[in-house]
Amino acid sequence: MSDETGGSSKGNDEIRGVRRGTAPVPLSVLDLVTVGSGQTAGDALRATTAIARLAERRGYHRLWLAEHHSIPGVASSAPAVVLGHLAGRTERIRLGSGGVMLPNHQPLVVAEQFGTLHALAPGRVDLGLGRAPGTDSATAAALRRGRTDGADDFPQQVAELVRFLDDDFPDGHPYAAIHAVPGPVQGKAPGGIQSPARPPVWLLGSSGFSAELAGRLGLPFAFAHHFSAANTIPALELYRHTFRPSAVLDAPYALIGVAALAADDEREARRQVRTGALAMLRLRTGRPGLVPTPEEAETYAYTAAEEEFAESWMANVVHGTPDAVRDGLNALVGRTGADELMITTNAHTPAVRLRSLDLIADAYALPDGPDDSGAPGSS
Repeated sequence: MSDETGGSSKGNDEIRGVRRGTAPVPLSVLDLVTVGSGQTAGDALRATTAIARLAERRGYHRLWLAEHHSIPGVASSAPAVVLGHLAGRTERIRLGSGGVMLPNHQPLVVAEQFGTLHALAPGRVDLGLGRAPGTDSATAAALRRGRTDGADDFPQQVAELVRFLDDDFPDGHPYAAIHAVPGPVQGKAPGGIQSPARPPVWLLGSSGFSAELAGRLGLPFAFAHHFSAANTIPALELYRHTFRPSAVLDAPYALIGVAALAADDEREARRQVRTGALAMLRLRTGRPGLVPTPEEAETYAYTAAEEEFAESWMANVVHGTPDAVRDGLNALVGRTGADELMITTNAHTPAVRLRSLDLIADAYALPDGPDDSGAPGSS
């Protein structure tokens, strides 16, 4: 393997988004498949499909799904499964994981899953990797079933996964005769035809560990600004300082996740954002549940400490009228130098999330493609 990054030519469009409309950087979407009070997981998955189709039509660059476990209000426990569904219901938008929590999985399984996704949607799949469990410690133990490798072994897991994706373990390696299928080995077989490309690998993080690793490997980096805002600028600075050009990138490329919600007026935006704040409050205090309704969030009896937490959480959500959200996102790009923004919207009602993405697209004059929401197989 020439390096640990793989992928295709430097600065390709699989990594570097194409600017659209008046946005200063490409805009993308992170979806958690959130389940609101009074909704089923099926309702949430249909909403995610609608969001993917709207994001494609409105010119968003990519849509990623996050991996979480044992949280009733988040149904994104199996990103690869949902991505396969979305691949069959979209045509152009990039789809990916934001991310696969690698310590929860064997690298070979991830390589097989994303090789399959790449075969279903060639040139449209991203593989974002994180080192956190995406859950609490007890659930992480259940996922890993006594395995001793974990976050500390993340660099080695990444290297092994990339070897499987590229099918290039050296002679004598214990895995030299093991192949991730679908994958490059099929092109090496007699009569085989296999695309040399494979999903580009991203590293995700909310601290400096993955930022430094992404820089050393020359990989694109995605930072979770939406829940670790205080660490954003230090992590991006570390990533840029440690970056080494690779076969993938000749310069750093940093995406940041940002919570944002646009509504027709400021009061309604605040009312909707409050639901996410209450859901997060319950999660952080060991009471995870479904995303509450706006009415429940308005009538909840907050203690002084809970009110302080909710207000602090809401302060990190760019919300308000479309123009206010556009200005807030532009200011965030100015402060961080981010190369791409990935918007996540935590609200009870799918229609509110869809409307927010539409309003933000309007504020940036993103292109509006044909409305195919009524096409067969759209749900």
